Amino acid sequence: MSEPKSSVRSPSAPKQALEAVMADKAGNPLRRALWLDALDRQLRPHLPSALAGRCRLANVDGEHLVFLVESPVWHARLRLAEHGLLDAARSIGLKVTKVTIKTASAPLHSPAQDEQRRTKAVSAATHKGLRDALACLEDV
Repeated sequence: MSEPKSSVRSPSAPKQALEAVMADKAGNPLRRALWLDALDRQLRPHLPSALAGRCRLANVDGEHLVFLVESPVWHARLRLAEHGLLDAARSIGLKVTKVTIKTASAPLHSPAQDEQRRTKAVSAATHKGLRDALACLEDV
């Protein structure tokens, strides 16, 4: 008696999860988010350094760049940097004519803050606690 055909599989490598999602139409929001993040990283160097950590590109809506800022103070500062930002956006191929700025109700999450969190040194107390825990494990 022969084996059923359902148990026979073609030799193919399994797709990575990200590749599988990106290949499907369901990956469109993810592709857009990655595109916006890349644009944010390209435009951020064109902002004053104090402002760059306080705002984030939220969307490109037709001819509008939409930015989120942390407070009304940063809203005003970004408004002052608007012309340079539009020039920078046009230089990378965007056909934008206006910057829309919205003030976020919650603190923004920025890549610069992520980098600061990752590079913070471990406190001496935490280091000692980890050493003591490792010593306990070695005793076992």
